[in-house]
Amino acid sequence: MANTTVKGALAIHGQNPQFLVETVIRNRIWESTYWKEHCFALTAESLINKAIELHCIGGVYGNQRPTEFLCLLLKLLQIQPQKEILIEYLQADEFKYMRALAAMYIRMTFRAAEVYEVLEPLMKDYRKLRYRDMAGYSLTYFDEFIHNLLTEERVCDIILPRIAKRQTLEENGEIGPRKSRLLDAMEGRSEDAAGRRSRSSSRSVSRSRNASVEKSRSPSVNGRYVSRSPSRSRSPSRLSYHSRTRSISPDRMEETSNV
Repeated sequence: MANTTVKGALAIHGQNPQFLVETVIRNRIWESTYWKEHCFALTAESLINKAIELHCIGGVYGNQRPTEFLCLLLKLLQIQPQKEILIEYLQADEFKYMRALAAMYIRMTFRAAEVYEVLEPLMKDYRKLRYRDMAGYSLTYFDEFIHNLLTEERVCDIILPRIAKRQTLEENGEIGPRKSRLLDAMEGRSEDAAGRRSRSSSRSVSRSRNASVEKSRSPSVNGRYVSRSPSRSRSPSRLSYHSRTRSISPDRMEETSNV
């Protein structure tokens, strides 16, 4: 009974959600030790602890043994958590492998328009991911993993359900045009440059106006400044002094003394 889909689960793409995983891989997952010991009676809440402990993504490795990532993916398909819970998985930025697990599940179960709307913002995440396959361990990046989910047919040894191309959905009006982060950055720079130019032009105009006003207020003659205020220090050098007393010559002074 541990391998049956939860009662009341909705059909995904017209079939049982667990059947989205190929029969061979699904049987190997059911027979694996990790499935029997760690995935029994998991719920949408208790599965978080197992997803946090993930240390890699991938499909099968070694002697066709499934990774823990595949086991938890099949468990999600079995219990079919609500959409709000999956969005909470994606918003946990500090747990990148749980985020990758939720992105893989959304790609397999959501409608095409919702897949693009939910997964495309995750391409801003450039963290490294450890990938495990038949060749061993290798490194990939989170944005590259999301790009593969949107463009490739097989990811982590799982054949993904086909979805419509983004261009087709845009022509049908189901989704809007893709927002490019590079284009937004370029538009932001152009707006900043235009703002700086407008500020510099306004400053130059204000400076020229102030200069013209100062020139109009200060009269000049032949390039020299002429003050309009009356001069208070006028020297009376040209005014002659006239004495009111009569001058007496020395001859008259002698005459008067003889008399």
